Amino acid sequence: MTASGWTEDRIDRLKTLWREGKTADQVARDLGHGISRSAVLGKVNRLGLSNSRSRRSVLAPPAGVKAVKARPIRALDIPSVAPPPPPAAQPGLATLLSVRRFQCRWPMDAPGAPDLSVCGRPVERGAFCGPHAHVAYRPARDPARGLERLARLD
Repeated sequence: MTASGWTEDRIDRLKTLWREGKTADQVARDLGHGISRSAVLGKVNRLGLSNSRSRRSVLAPPAGVKAVKARPIRALDIPSVAPPPPPAAQPGLATLLSVRRFQCRWPMDAPGAPDLSVCGRPVERGAFCGPHAHVAYRPARDPARGLERLARLD
């Protein structure tokens, strides 16, 4: 059996530092000599100190900082805009191997075609030219609803 690094003095120091609101990493550095952050957290748990720390002291904003209330999310009035029709089918100006950084990457042929060509016109938004960007990037129908769904509020 190995000797424990936890002496009565270290345990008392741990209790004092923990109640002062120090983090496990700060306590471990203070105690030093082979006591890790994980060892501090384990000892805090075994001593039942994790419940004794006031959550308010950890979560309270610093002095002089006023807490801000969250405002409810309102639905934005975004007019629905019909996207322009896609550009007429025409052979691409570039291939997957010849397309450059600022050229449109909209595929012009059927997927899996051996000589797949891409649009190749100058990029206006993202990776696409203006007409292809209108098709690729559509505004959300109800952005507030999307945010609620992301926050799992529905």
